Amino acid sequence: MEHPALLIIDMQNDFVREGAHLRVAQADNIIPKIRDVLNYFRAKNFPVFHILRVHRSDGSDVEITRKNLFKRLPYAVAGSSGAQEISELAPIPGEYVIEKIRMSAFIGTELDLMLRTLGITVLIVTGVQTPNCIRTTSFDAIALNYQVILVKDATGAQSEEIHQANVRDMENIGIRIMDVQALFKNLK
Repeated sequence: MEHPALLIIDMQNDFVREGAHLRVAQADNIIPKIRDVLNYFRAKNFPVFHILRVHRSDGSDVEITRKNLFKRLPYAVAGSSGAQEISELAPIPGEYVIEKIRMSAFIGTELDLMLRTLGITVLIVTGVQTPNCIRTTSFDAIALNYQVILVKDATGAQSEEIHQANVRDMENIGIRIMDVQALFKNLK
């Protein structure tokens, strides 16, 4: 596989931790799998991108469909503990952190420019939530002519049914679907 980069999407306290208002039900289950992929990438010195949703405290940068939700339950507010990536996956020096305000990691960020500058051709996608940020980032990556591999046991949604339906849709547009073990075999 030529020039891969790992994307870890939205594995933040507000979306992962018990008691968080926007907790994704499958998030806890995928942490060990993401950690395995992250450790592999670190060992190989492959690029790692931590993609974080971060909003202004006044909500002025929240998309229109989530304005009311944000007013009731502010989430991923800049500088808050909720916006921080979970400690198990925290970036280390040399890894990239991209902040976004939309579901896709490509909208309004420098992600595409950084990937192209680094010569990345293959994106390995992990994190939450499959029908939203995972899916839109993956679809945009395909539109930008990146090869995309979705790591199905390192991504999650509110239910297995939602997760699997979205995985099938992504596979149907040409995204490669692998579990962690298959990914490791293909990365060698």
